[in-house]
Amino acid sequence: MLYCPQLSFKLHPEEQPLFIPYCTGKKTKNISFNPNTDTLRGIRTNQKHQLQLKVMLMRFSQHATCFIKALLPHYATTLNIGRTSYRPVQIKNRKTSPRKDDSRLHVDAFPASPNQGKRILRLFCNINPYGEHRVWRIGEPFSSVAQQFLPKISKPLPGSAKFLYWAGITKSIRSYYDHIMLQIHDRMKLDIDYQKRVEYTELRFPPGSSWIVSTDQVSHAAISGQYILEQTFYLPVTAMKNPETAPLHILENLIGHRLI
Repeated sequence: MLYCPQLSFKLHPEEQPLFIPYCTGKKTKNISFNPNTDTLRGIRTNQKHQLQLKVMLMRFSQHATCFIKALLPHYATTLNIGRTSYRPVQIKNRKTSPRKDDSRLHVDAFPASPNQGKRILRLFCNINPYGEHRVWRIGEPFSSVAQQFLPKISKPLPGSAKFLYWAGITKSIRSYYDHIMLQIHDRMKLDIDYQKRVEYTELRFPPGSSWIVSTDQVSHAAISGQYILEQTFYLPVTAMKNPETAPLHILENLIGHRLI
C-alpha cells in the first residue's frame, strides 16, 4: 500500500451537484465507468447528472492512469486499464449481504470477472466535501490468509467453469486460481470468528488524499466514509519485477502445482 497525502482530484464547479448518495441504483453501491467501452453503469439519476458523472469519471481515469504510469514506468506498457468507480454511498452501517459487505476484511476477487492470475492494483481518492475521512482496516499478510483458508476450499465441480461462461454468469473462463481467490474472499467475509480475532491496523484517509493498493493481496476493509473515486488496473504476473510475491505464486507454492 502506498499513501499519497497530497494527491487530490479537483472537481469542476458543475460537478458539485454530484455529491448525492441516491444517484446509485437501489441494489448497487458504486457507479462504474468502463473507459474501454465508454459505458456507465449503476446510476439512476437524470440525464444531466449522467453526463456530468461520465465526464468526471473519464477525467479521473485519465488523471489516475497518468499518475500510475509516471509512478511505475516499468509497468507503463503492460498495465491494463480496468473500470473507474464513484462511491457516493456511506459505507458505515450499510445494509448488504455478508459477501458484499466491504466492512469485513477480505482480499479482492470478482465473481463475474475472472482475471486468470493478473494482479489487481487500485487507486482510491477521497473527494468528500464535508471533511469526512475514509477509514480502512488492513489485516494480516496474504500468505497467512492463504494458509488459514486454503484447507477449507474444495475443488470446483468438473465443467463448472465452462458452464458459468456459457450461461453468461462469468465474462471469461474461471480458472482454478480464480476459484480459489473467490473462495478465500467469501470465506474471509463469512467467518465471523476470524473477523473478530484477526489483528488489524486502522488507517484514516482525509479528503484530498489518495492511496494505492494491490487489493488482491492486501487484506482490507472499508469501515466508514463517503464520496470516493477509484481506478482499477490489471498487471500480468509475467510483467512483474518480483513475480514470486504475487498471490498466484504464493498459492502455487502452498498447493504444489500450477493454477493457470
